[in-house]
Amino acid sequence: MIEKIIEIQSLSKQYKDADFLSVDNLSLTVNKGEIFGLLGPNGAGKTTLISILCGLLKPTLGSFTINGYTYKNDTEAIKKTIGVVPQEYALYPTLTAYENLLYFGSMYGLKGKDLKQKINDSLQYLGLSKFANKKIDTFSGGMKRRINLIAGLLHEPAVLFLDEPTVGVDVHSKNVIIDYLKQVNAKGTTIIYTSHHLAEAQDLCSHIAIIDNGQIIIQGTPNEIIEITHNAHTLEDVFLSLTGNDLRDV
Repeated sequence: MIEKIIEIQSLSKQYKDADFLSVDNLSLTVNKGEIFGLLGPNGAGKTTLISILCGLLKPTLGSFTINGYTYKNDTEAIKKTIGVVPQEYALYPTLTAYENLLYFGSMYGLKGKDLKQKINDSLQYLGLSKFANKKIDTFSGGMKRRINLIAGLLHEPAVLFLDEPTVGVDVHSKNVIIDYLKQVNAKGTTIIYTSHHLAEAQDLCSHIAIIDNGQIIIQGTPNEIIEITHNAHTLEDVFLSLTGNDLRDV
């Protein structure tokens, strides 16, 4: 039996003084163990939706559960069951990589040998062991991206929210990050992935939803949504067909 890990019911968000809904009566289900791609153009509502699910914003209407916890009654439990890896580096530049990870691990209640072992294993897997005692402000973008990822995963969350995990990194770092995410997912963590790298999303995600104007406009496996979209051969074809060619970065 397929187990649901995120259930969103009729969720809406309207910012103060806004004339429109940033999230508009949106309902969505994510199954346990998926790598779920949440895609959309700039301003589509992705960031608002993720911010609500992570507890950073309150919805105007609607409800949701994560791993059986409701946002109204179990906010702290939700925060403990999720991991968040933002696009911007959430690291202290004057601390070493190891010091950063000790700090973030302790925030999740980890300590002692267990925390140190998790840090060492993660640094080794991501090729960063020899840089453990170097300050973050000496790291390249790809190295920072990998430390950022470790910080969000030390407590082994049931759900990981992942925003643009490979932006600004070279192909070698990208491959290491993708392999690591696949390993994390294979161990049971559900991943909610947002990115503008559509080819990467097509390869990585087991299920995809495209959002625009605060609403889900299509969802399914990558192959399903390509097949049902006229003249589409790739996920990028689907994306452009459904969201148009107008520039959204203004």
